[in-house]
Amino acid sequence: MTQRVELATVRDRLAVDEVVTEYAVAVDDGDWETYRGLFTSDGRADYRSAGGIEGDAKAVAAWLAESLRGFPVRQHLIVNRRVRFGVWEQDTGDTARVRADYVNPMGA
Repeated sequence: MTQRVELATVRDRLAVDEVVTEYAVAVDDGDWETYRGLFTSDGRADYRSAGGIEGDAKAVAAWLAESLRGFPVRQHLIVNRRVRFGVWEQDTGDTARVRADYVNPMGA
């Protein structure tokens, strides 16, 4: 692997990390416009494993706004970020799959 490919991979990982962080801050701040802006036009979020819904950013933002209304104090702590860029040798840096764990203490 060349240094240019390695640098591009590091830059891509940092860009993905920034999106994950912006996502957490948007939810914690209740900034649903920013939240929706983090998704592509065909992007979807899936909260079913947490008892929520799956859908496009607009629908999920509306659901989150309603569901979190009773919790004005929120703090996402996102850890164990796992980022995969397609087939490593053929990565063009335009797609990624991310899985991360989180702790989300909330209060009234």
